[in-house]
Amino acid sequence: MRINLLSSFAAGILLATTICGVVYLTDDTTVEKATAKSSDKVQLTASQMKEKLESDGYVVQTKEELEKTLQAAKNTEKKPADSKEQEKAVTQVVVNVADGMTSIDVANVLFQAKLIPDAFKFTQDIEARGLQNALRPGSFTVNSEMSYDQIIGTIFTN
Repeated sequence: MRINLLSSFAAGILLATTICGVVYLTDDTTVEKATAKSSDKVQLTASQMKEKLESDGYVVQTKEELEKTLQAAKNTEKKPADSKEQEKAVTQVVVNVADGMTSIDVANVLFQAKLIPDAFKFTQDIEARGLQNALRPGSFTVNSEMSYDQIIGTIFTN
């Protein structure tokens, strides 16, 4: 009796799924709604599209306007060639040294920040000075104005 009850239940589920599938697949109202939406599209002119975008807060420029803006920005960024002192941007990096980090890891961080020219030579210099075991855990701030020895002195203990 239990098997009969289970197979009757399964047959009922199968029948209900089949009926729902047939109704869904043969219902043409969804197709009609989709075609009605696609045929109701309105074509806007370029000026109407620009006005609509600008009213929504977008900045709209033509290619020529963009090129003029970029050229003006480039012209204002150029410094006079006569000035002997050119400002150099200072790069400041916070180096987080965790337990287990090696001088190679620190060298890679400094190299990626463009504070040292060569990570391998930096590591060799650390080993030549005998500082490979003098790496202190913590956060250290170094910048591009610091000398090579100042960077080493900041991160490594003597």
